[in-house]
Amino acid sequence: MKKVNIGEYTLEIPLIQGGMGVGVSLGNLAGHVAKCGGMGMISTAQIGFKEPDFQTNVKQANQRAIFKEIKKAKEIASGHGMVGVNIMVALRDYKEHVKAAIQAGADCIISGAGLPLGLPGLIGQAKTKIAPIVSSGKACRLILRSWDRKFQKTADFIVIEGVKAGGHLGFKKADVLSHHAQSLLEILADVKKEVMTYQTKYQKHIPIFVAGGIFTHEEIINAIQAGADGVQMGTRFIGTKECDASEAYKEAFVNCCQDDIVIVDSPVGLPGRAMNNAFVKKGHHPIKRCFACISSCHMTNAPYCITEALINAVNGDLDHGLIFTGVNGYRINKIVSVKELISELMGE
Repeated sequence: MKKVNIGEYTLEIPLIQGGMGVGVSLGNLAGHVAKCGGMGMISTAQIGFKEPDFQTNVKQANQRAIFKEIKKAKEIASGHGMVGVNIMVALRDYKEHVKAAIQAGADCIISGAGLPLGLPGLIGQAKTKIAPIVSSGKACRLILRSWDRKFQKTADFIVIEGVKAGGHLGFKKADVLSHHAQSLLEILADVKKEVMTYQTKYQKHIPIFVAGGIFTHEEIINAIQAGADGVQMGTRFIGTKECDASEAYKEAFVNCCQDDIVIVDSPVGLPGRAMNNAFVKKGHHPIKRCFACISSCHMTNAPYCITEALINAVNGDLDHGLIFTGVNGYRINKIVSVKELISELMGE
């Protein structure tokens, strides 16, 4: 278990807590992970859902919440680890979220659910570190080549999300269901080849973190021995006392069985991994209003409102909500503190 250097920052443990929206990973969870020496991530997806004017003033509510949650996480972290934000490219207000995160003092931005080709331009001269989420060597090549040519910049680190990850997946649904998608370590080997050119050109090491299906200390060791600098884990941190989701949401994982986890079609246009609860089984749900959150989602043909579904779930209204999970969500059998979980993961 080696430390990971990202620019002027040092992660004492090679661990990123994955960003989970809506409201599953906010300032409390991210702050406690950073306090333990890791990278705590806040998801900006409809982050302002608790603001009193969210229903009528979505953009401004989200902007305020980005500042509030980063401040909260930084105060908890007390100068340890890194506090970052996960911002989906698919968000209609992507640029605004990036700018708010920079102004709020986020240490880094991790960006996926699309190709963050313009991210370096939005960062400008800010010290905020940037990392794309990729699911293939090809995607990594496209992003790094674009960043290099257009902005003369490269990634500060990279996150690979494999087919076993939770939430939205960067794979075709048919490949996920037929188990024909590349394995996480196969993607890692391809990505390592792609970053070599840019490590040489920019004279710096570009750490690579792998995510999707990693649950134990032994699996972390295997990933590092295969060439990763560290791992990203999202679902595992839902089973913590500090997770920002409701207790009912957390208990859904404690009570979950392996057969309860399925692949669903998201209004975003990507396959997703979620629990097969009453909401998913029903399939279609009337949309009362559109929050205009995702550029690829349209009210006329969407099966449900993903904002409403995710907010219901995180608040504990599970029968009317979508519960995203990684492939190993069913293995969570108790709720522990972040400190206890990290100690277990690090083999202490």
